[in-house]
Amino acid sequence: MKLGARILKTGIAIVLALYLSKLLHMPVPVLAGISAIFAIQPTIYRSYRTIVEQLQGNLIGACVAVVFVLFFGNHIFIIGLAVIVVISINLKLKMGNTITLSIVTTLSIMEAQQGNFYAFAFIRLSSVLLGILSSFLVNLVFIPPKYETKLYVRISNVTEDILKWIRMSTRHVSERTLLKKDIGDLKNDLSQIEQLYYMFKEERGYFLKENHVKARKKVVYRQMLITTRKAFETLKRIHKYEHEISMMPEEFQVKLLYQLDCLIRKHEQLLLKYIGKVKFSGHVYSDCVSDECLSRENLLALFYGRDSGIEDQELGARLVPLLSAIMEYDEQMEHLEKLISSFQTFHKDDNEVYLPPEDVD
Repeated sequence: MKLGARILKTGIAIVLALYLSKLLHMPVPVLAGISAIFAIQPTIYRSYRTIVEQLQGNLIGACVAVVFVLFFGNHIFIIGLAVIVVISINLKLKMGNTITLSIVTTLSIMEAQQGNFYAFAFIRLSSVLLGILSSFLVNLVFIPPKYETKLYVRISNVTEDILKWIRMSTRHVSERTLLKKDIGDLKNDLSQIEQLYYMFKEERGYFLKENHVKARKKVVYRQMLITTRKAFETLKRIHKYEHEISMMPEEFQVKLLYQLDCLIRKHEQLLLKYIGKVKFSGHVYSDCVSDECLSRENLLALFYGRDSGIEDQELGARLVPLLSAIMEYDEQMEHLEKLISSFQTFHKDDNEVYLPPEDVD
């Protein structure tokens, strides 16, 4: 079993909340421990946003609980009605994430009180807020994971799998059943990378220069993800129209194979170029053999030109979605190349990705 950073942070936050509660002689330390669970977040920015939302949500729960106890008492039916009101207010204010902890605060205040009600309510609310504060402190002290490195590695690995399947599919050596299953897995991987990108996007630097560099990195990584998705769409189209491609003239198939191989090499070089494994020399496309790399205009002529060799026009028409996917893939990759070249021109010393040893080889 692998213990992630969030699991460890949750455990430490609970310990800290319980310890501070006993240190401050809080009557119900468990409330602080429960609230600490809900406030742990993977990034500092999310932690800050959560503590603000939870503070607002708990004040709503506390205010509703106090009003209901003062005017209606704390009968079990009154408690149920108060909870409904708390949920409704949170939803109305679009604060759905705070509903659970708001209800905990409401229930803790409306249960059988001891002594002065106002003091009782304040102590219970303080216990909940102490747990939220404990989680925030843990998030600040513990260094968040390097999302940039994780993001690059995930994009690189998934892209490598996609390009591998494109190579195999264009040579008709792929197993269709296995490829179909892998397409589903790759789709899930891309969704996970999307979430990881949002984690990276939410990270904040401490200096203005860091934020400026980070803003440009966000654009580059977003385009990396878009380009990988276009490669994935191309793979799906190749898989879908594999039979139609095999029925095309042999010369057409050879040119299509060369074009896809060239695009694959370009994509691989761009990923290596970003981490400095390919020297910056103005234009990465020059590394490919020019007569193998068709422009988008020439690719269109390959399908519909006079010398295309396609006699069955209906068959050629069915391959329009494939042609569209290849052209979009090429276009997005060209945009990615411009972004990476521009980034390395102005931020040459800020584009390092620290890979673990197993990812360097």
